[in-house]
Amino acid sequence: MDSPKSRLDIVMERLRRKDAEAGITETPLTDEQRAAITDARNLYDAKVAERRILHQSSMMRTFDPAERQTLEEDFRRDLERLEADRDARIRKIRGD
Repeated sequence: MDSPKSRLDIVMERLRRKDAEAGITETPLTDEQRAAITDARNLYDAKVAERRILHQSSMMRTFDPAERQTLEEDFRRDLERLEADRDARIRKIRGD
């Protein structure tokens, strides 16, 4: 006898059925793709860490509220750009 399914199992089953009905197939990643995705994520993490250190350094040298706000906006924009670059690289690796 099967054990009761968790809510997550039920939801995942429904999503798989919806994908199958829509003609979406799931292709497993190759070892090379997994390694490339891991490399892309590690590179992103390193760039974010570097950017965070530079940002903190800039914030310590600045006391002007307007300039601090500009630095915060630039920092947020850089993080969004890095994230978008990472996601685009991963999509390319997956072949999406």
